[in-house]
Amino acid sequence: MQRCIELGKKTLGLTYPNPNVGALIFYDGKIIGEGYTSKIGGNHAEINAINSVREKTLLKNSYLFVTMEPCVHHGKTPPCTDKIIENQFKGVYIGCTDPNKLVCGKGIRKLNENKIIVEKNILKKECENHHRRFITFHTKKRPYIILKWAESQDGYISTEQKDNKRPFWISNKYSRQLVHKWRCEEHGIIIGSKTYTSDTPKLDGRYWNKNSNKKFIISNNQIISEPFIQINYEKKSIIKSVIDFLFKKNIQSVIVEGGLKTLDTFIDSGFWDEARIFKSITELKKGTKAPSIIGSLLLQKQIDNDQLSIIKNIQ
Repeated sequence: MQRCIELGKKTLGLTYPNPNVGALIFYDGKIIGEGYTSKIGGNHAEINAINSVREKTLLKNSYLFVTMEPCVHHGKTPPCTDKIIENQFKGVYIGCTDPNKLVCGKGIRKLNENKIIVEKNILKKECENHHRRFITFHTKKRPYIILKWAESQDGYISTEQKDNKRPFWISNKYSRQLVHKWRCEEHGIIIGSKTYTSDTPKLDGRYWNKNSNKKFIISNNQIISEPFIQINYEKKSIIKSVIDFLFKKNIQSVIVEGGLKTLDTFIDSGFWDEARIFKSITELKKGTKAPSIIGSLLLQKQIDNDQLSIIKNIQ
């Protein structure tokens, strides 16, 4: 199952609105097929794994491992359960159930009804973490929310002095490339209107795989133009209005990149899942102070001379 998770990670950011599932086929002590979810409209992980097996006659004596329960409904592709039943697998090992109401146990039930042994909750915690975006969207009715910023050694996220020709970079080039990777993995990006008008950021992943995602600006005026989508909100419930808007747009995950007011508003609302913070060796002496956040430290590592901390919301 750990190998299935590794396979699923290969396609993170490319499968929305489907989950980035990983699957493999096990026969006589060895792996004979592997697969992961294709881009929307393409095959699911289970079908890609089946198609990768050269000798299809082996399937009826094989076991399928998959990070999430196989689908049982017709979407852009036929149900994976039908193909599993057709090939008469001896058993299916599942990491976690699918929270989508169109599936949610129905896939497991259909396999059982067709005499296929099902074992579920294999590395359940790890698989649920792998699918945390998809699970959050379907269980909490909102996107998975990641906050991101870079701050100086003395705790500032921007300097008072601006160079009109180029932005002032606090983090190093390796950290910035990692941010481009992150952008390509999430369904959408959010910034505030002040950040948009003052910095005009591209918010893309040009230093990674150039995967196109949705851009959103939180604003209460009409100055925003394409390719961004403006979110108008009520001042009394700003973030609730934002996440309801995103849920209706079927956005499963977002990375919030600033500015300070936007980050603080998410933090104060409690609507965030993790924060990714770069700490630079640079000192600014003055400028805009970085947000203050409390949570559980998941990871801390060096990115050259930057320190990256990933914090989980424990509320």
